[in-house]
Amino acid sequence: MTLKRITLQLARNPGLPAGDPQQGYLIVAPLTDTGQLDAEAWPAQRKACRVYRFHPDPAEKADGWLSHKGQNWFFRYDEEAEGDDEPVFRLAAHTFREGEYVTISHPGGDAQTYKVTDVSPV
Repeated sequence: MTLKRITLQLARNPGLPAGDPQQGYLIVAPLTDTGQLDAEAWPAQRKACRVYRFHPDPAEKADGWLSHKGQNWFFRYDEEAEGDDEPVFRLAAHTFREGEYVTISHPGGDAQTYKVTDVSPV
């Protein structure tokens, strides 16, 4: 399975009616033909499955790995300052196609909605 680069940008959320394209995530992961995360392909490509959180505030930027356990997916960060693992609500059920939405819960904060703005081969 070919790895994909998935771009998520902050969508409309409370307090941000227009969203913010400068906040979001880049995810490198294998996808199925239907655009869902490929749990079967993930173990063989685990080291290449990355997550990058981008934000205008340098303290909010982070990089790490896409982690999978059971039916749950997490964004796992390697440095304590980058925060706890971020659970992604029903990530396995999401379809990663442009225009779709994903909800991500930030440690110590509220869940926010992100829009898939690009899916391309790595």
